[in-house]
Order: sequence, then structure tokens, then C-alpha cells
Amino acid sequence: MTRLWWVRHGPTHAKGMIGWTDLPADLSDTDRIARLSAFLPDAPVISSDLSRARDTADALCGDRPRLTADPALREMHFGDWEGKRADTMPPEEAAALRAFHESPGTVPAPGGESWDTLSARVCAAADNLARTHRGGDVIVVAHMGVILTQVQRALRLSAYETLAIRIAPLSVTRLTLDGGWRASEINHEP
Repeated sequence: MTRLWWVRHGPTHAKGMIGWTDLPADLSDTDRIARLSAFLPDAPVISSDLSRARDTADALCGDRPRLTADPALREMHFGDWEGKRADTMPPEEAAALRAFHESPGTVPAPGGESWDTLSARVCAAADNLARTHRGGDVIVVAHMGVILTQVQRALRLSAYETLAIRIAPLSVTRLTLDGGWRASEINHEP
């Protein structure tokens, strides 16, 4: 049995669509980070290569082994929509964004990637971690969309159903591989 402990990075306080934009995490709540670190198992820590995930992983790591950051664990690439807010987009862009969210799947963000592309990328990375750390635990510090792709797989939901789930900053989603992926805990805030 292999367990991946998915941790969403610390908050960025950004209001727009932040995918590959490299914003820092607010890690000023040291008590909360200490509680989260104490809750997590003594296991290797890996993260996305974006600073908000990398810095969160470093803050949680303590004496745990730190694995090399993996760009396959990056958030969805929103392309031309990076940093934009739906409420400030011109009508034609806002309509395209609504369609993108109402029918997530194969349609990519302009200049970015689709939900299915994100999911395939993250599933491959998660499966590789499970093979490499078979029978153990791994702490994976990543992003909301990344974590949701794995929740979708474990719960066998549609992309549309999955996008209704909230993953809070500094929360833990524990998924277990034991004959198939299953969710043991979603969005737990220690």
C-alpha cells in the first residue's frame, strides 16, 4: 500500500488565474505550518518546481528527505488567461472561460493546456512516485488543480464534478494506492 499525502501550497492571495505564474506563498502563519508538519508522516517530500510549492515544501520538510522539485507537478497552464480575473475580462474572453469551465476536458486555455492534458501529466507523475516509493508514504506539495486531478481519479468523478471541490491552502488530501487509487482524506486542515 502506497500513500501520497497531497498538500496544497501556502496562500498566494492572488485573485486571478494563477497557473504557471511563479508567485510566492504566504508562509507567515508559522504555527499552522508547524501543526501541518507534525500531522504529516516521516516521509520524503517532493513539490512542484514553482516557488509557492517549493517554499511550502521546504517549510514543512524538517528532517524529512527532500526530493528534487518536479515540473510535472505544476498547476494547469492557463496560457493567455494567466493572471486574469473572469470579472475583468472582455465579454468574448469571459464567454470562452465559462465554456472552458462548464465543459472541462479536451479544450485548452488559449496558449495553455486542457484539463485532460493536466490530468495526464499529473497522473503519470503520481504513478511514477507510487512505483518509486512502493509500499511507503510520500508528501507531495502541489497546487489545487494538480490535487483535484488525483481526487477525480480516486473518486471516479467527471471533470465538471471535480471542479466543484475546494482544496484549501495548506490542507492535506491523502490518496492510497492499494489495487487502485482511493481517497482516504480530502481537504483536511490540521
